[in-house]
Amino acid sequence: MTFSLGDIQIDLIQKEIKNIHLSVMPPDGNVRIAAPLNLTTETIRLYAISKLAWIKKQQKKIRGQQRESKRLFINKETHYFQGRKYMFKLVPSTASPKIILDKTTIYMHISESSSIEKRQDVMNKWYRTQLKITVADMISKWESKIGVSASAWRIRSMKTKWGSCNTDHKSILLNLELAKKPLHCIEYIVVHELIHLIERNHNERFISLLNHHLPNWRHYKDELNKLPVSHPGWEY
Repeated sequence: MTFSLGDIQIDLIQKEIKNIHLSVMPPDGNVRIAAPLNLTTETIRLYAISKLAWIKKQQKKIRGQQRESKRLFINKETHYFQGRKYMFKLVPSTASPKIILDKTTIYMHISESSSIEKRQDVMNKWYRTQLKITVADMISKWESKIGVSASAWRIRSMKTKWGSCNTDHKSILLNLELAKKPLHCIEYIVVHELIHLIERNHNERFISLLNHHLPNWRHYKDELNKLPVSHPGWEY
């Protein structure tokens, strides 16, 4: 169902979950609430009203965020990896697709007749492999420093978050899009999610822990949220 708060429309989904979840979705700032079945519509409406200032702030940020143009995977196109720009170069090949990186260029060895979708798939698999290598080292380092242990962590395409932490299962999800971002921004998200294993909420204790372990986290957060995000057609 859908209900309105002034000029803001909110999509409501009720299902068998424990907590209420509010999301503002790119690229247009659409608002979605997922709520437990036992909550009344009026209770959910009051919750949304209490979050109205936050919703408007997130909509403004999302709508104003710079976006990458849709990638066609053609020669001399710009692609990002770990915060740096690289020129894309297609290398015609009949062998299994692969990617090779040098100081300035991403070389994709693939059939010249391959589709954009196939090239995107090859790129995403390469991004996933590289991000796993980076994150594995960071998690090992920060688990020791913070004094926590994640039971599992995974890379996933996500629509609205850089990362998330399931505190009940002590597991972490990280957005595949992070592969394109600077290493210190990736590290900020890793530390942020690991601290949730100590403190579930974004309260004073959580902020204090972030300040202690990563004093420049606000700078990294601002930088990350100002960087271009994928084309509005992304399937996150």
